[in-house]
Amino acid sequence: MKDSPQPIAPITLPDVKHPEQEEEWLKKSLHKWLDEEFLPETVNGKIAQRASKIFVRQRMEGENDLGSLVIAIIAEMRAFDFSRSFYSEFAVANAVSDLILASLGIDRCCGG
Repeated sequence: MKDSPQPIAPITLPDVKHPEQEEEWLKKSLHKWLDEEFLPETVNGKIAQRASKIFVRQRMEGENDLGSLVIAIIAEMRAFDFSRSFYSEFAVANAVSDLILASLGIDRCCGG
């Protein structure tokens, strides 16, 4: 008999203590990731700025669950014009998640 799959445990971030620093770190980190993943594009800075603002605003409103933060980025980035970008709201939200997990020392592949 095969082991049944286990649900992935939620990842809860610590309360935000320095929102301006967190936003700036995420903006710079995401912008670098966007530029390095495909091609550097002017729109990447705007994408990084918007996503980091959404992320920190959600954190300031008390949201610390990483999954919920990713969903919020997807929902709010839908209004962004990605026509001049290789990316979508899903790619951006996943990149944010990967950057946060890496900053916490969590392997994005397997959660350990």
